[in-house]
Amino acid sequence: MYRTAPKDRRLIARIRRALTEVAFIVFLFYSNLLMGEFTRSNEHGKTLAFALRDIFTVTNFAIAMIAALIGHAVFHSLRKRL
Repeated sequence: MYRTAPKDRRLIARIRRALTEVAFIVFLFYSNLLMGEFTRSNEHGKTLAFALRDIFTVTNFAIAMIAALIGHAVFHSLRKRL
């Protein structure tokens, strides 16, 4: 059987951790946008589909990714210090 070297396993673990952190920050960003969409406008008849179309834009995705990468860098630097 093929076994991965310990160095390769550490690299894979670091990549998985980074992807998990970035995905979680993006999730929190979009959750916050969705909650804001429903609390900001109390229009009757506003559906979940309408709100999702309103928040999933290229601009919002770019903001989410930039914020997630900055957040990951901050957590990574804090992890190195401690």
